[in-house]
Amino acid sequence: MTQAVQVARRLAPRFAARAADHDRDGTFPVDDFRDLREAGLFGLMVPRELGGLGATFGEYAAVATELARGNGATALVFNMHASVTGALGSVTEELAETLGLPDEALAARDRLLRAAAEGSWYAVAMSERGAGARLSRLSTVYEPVAGGWRIKGSKTFCSGAGHADGYLVAARSAADPSVVSQFLVPAGEGLAVEETWDSLGMRSTSSHDLHLEVTAPADRLLGGVEGLALVVAQLMPHWLVASYAAVYVGVARAAIEAAAEHLNARDLGGLPAVRARLGRADAAVAAADLVVAEAARRVDEKPGDAETNRWVWRAKLLAGTTAADVAASVLEAAGTAATRRGHPLERLYRDARCGSLHPATSDVCADWLGIAVLGGDPDRDGVAPRW
Repeated sequence: MTQAVQVARRLAPRFAARAADHDRDGTFPVDDFRDLREAGLFGLMVPRELGGLGATFGEYAAVATELARGNGATALVFNMHASVTGALGSVTEELAETLGLPDEALAARDRLLRAAAEGSWYAVAMSERGAGARLSRLSTVYEPVAGGWRIKGSKTFCSGAGHADGYLVAARSAADPSVVSQFLVPAGEGLAVEETWDSLGMRSTSSHDLHLEVTAPADRLLGGVEGLALVVAQLMPHWLVASYAAVYVGVARAAIEAAAEHLNARDLGGLPAVRARLGRADAAVAAADLVVAEAARRVDEKPGDAETNRWVWRAKLLAGTTAADVAASVLEAAGTAATRRGHPLERLYRDARCGSLHPATSDVCADWLGIAVLGGDPDRDGVAPRW
């Protein structure tokens, strides 16, 4: 077990102790993020030479699972930050040369990563109403202006809105709508949060709408080259898909643990039907965990490879469906008392139900896998563009 995983395991009980209040009130877990900062986990995906922990994708997955055992909402927002820093940190000198990135862009990348290692954290502002996370359908636009980039539009499902130090914003060029770029926009003037988040599950993520009419500094265009967003999505789909999977494995494991505590306290563990439900749940979560670990191993060895991507889709599909199925089953085993508001299982049931809905949804992942099994190409043969 790495030191980062040990730190995450130590933090999880703190997060769990706060989770019920934040879920009930729909408030952001500020103290959880203070703990993450003080533990140095915002630098998890930052290379060591820039002051970070230099974690692999597999190590990230293990950390996310442990954090989610404490509070899935906290782990989900942390996932967004790790996605930004992980993607930035994966741009090696060789990849930068292949993509034709200028030296100025690499210097800007290093500044953003150093800031993360020092305690800054980033949210993701990609999804839009009516478009979801499909980069090819975004309505937010940008154009060059003196000193930077003018960005205007609205985002939805922006986890951590109003709390992050910066936002990864995807936008289309006003001059050429086929060009999609990404900017790391600093928090502050020109950003307005509309508190729209009042959801079934993951209630404390503060995934509110974010409205932008802002001028970002010139060096906040990621990569320093317009049009890289779709390229990065193809090269690093794991940060857009599989990074969620580890979170929901942790939520599912937390549901089993909460059910066991509830059943033992009520002396219900002697019922064979109850034990069987827990046994099946344990096996299902262990299987999903292994698939996530295998996907992560392949990402670390061959990111973007066709077979790696199939494992990425398997991980996302299985984690989401397993979390929902397991939470529902153990809640039924625990009985009506566990459905009361404030009971850990009631919250975990609602949180677990959200796993299949993150992009790519379970149905979409299953469709992509089905196309691949039939010998097709999801990019070519799918009903809609993947990104």
